[in-house]
Amino acid sequence: MDLEMVKYLAELGKLEFSDQALEKMADDMTDIINLMDTIKEFDVEYDALKDNHNVNFNDLRHDESKPSMSTEKVLSNALNSADSFVVPKVVE
Repeated sequence: MDLEMVKYLAELGKLEFSDQALEKMADDMTDIINLMDTIKEFDVEYDALKDNHNVNFNDLRHDESKPSMSTEKVLSNALNSADSFVVPKVVE
């Protein structure tokens, strides 16, 4: 990335850099762009046969319903008795 482009981007971002910092920023941005170009070369296509080969669905637990707490017990610590919880107001 050339120095003029970095100066332009710094101006857009209302950032001020010394000449030495601008040169370092140009080098860093060039490195980042080169890294992104390298990453674009990787194949990221999803293949269900390859990507799920370690998952055995027979080993997963069964979804079973279980009894839960009674409403009276859950609401025993509520501040009011209108079958609801009262929480501190956070929005005016």
